[in-house]
Amino acid sequence: MADTELLGESTATGERSEGSRGRGRTTITDNVVATIAGIAIRETEGVHSVGRGASKALGAVTGRMPGSSGSGSSGARRAVKVEVGEKQTAIDVDVEVEYGTPIHELADLIRTHVTDAVETMTGLEVVEINIVVFDVHIPGDDDDDDDSGGQGGSRSGGGSPRVQ
Repeated sequence: MADTELLGESTATGERSEGSRGRGRTTITDNVVATIAGIAIRETEGVHSVGRGASKALGAVTGRMPGSSGSGSSGARRAVKVEVGEKQTAIDVDVEVEYGTPIHELADLIRTHVTDAVETMTGLEVVEINIVVFDVHIPGDDDDDDDSGGQGGSRSGGGSPRVQ
């Protein structure tokens, strides 16, 4: 793996081989990793949207602006949280899935797509991808006015959880 040096919220990859020693340094910021991961997630069949609330709305708006791509980078950076270390990165993301999609299979597919994209493009090892499935999109049910994050959890008003 590349020699690296931590620079705040970015990673600087140093010499990749003996032949490149002394020819400079490449810095990969956390925004770059978040953008790559966000695009890989959005391109995964079964994912309806990435991010909740403001980040989801911002991604939808920027995706409609002239000159922006539908898998826009500013929405991806806000919806995907990353931690970039010297040689590794960890990623957290909230997704809304399409109804009928097997969620456990989709999560595995997301992890595969993100890992392949990030490791190929940056050389960083992806050590962890945490996925929160916060909603299921039902076709024809496009009421975006209900953004309650409290769905799920215990209905029993307190006490111990009903399931493990």
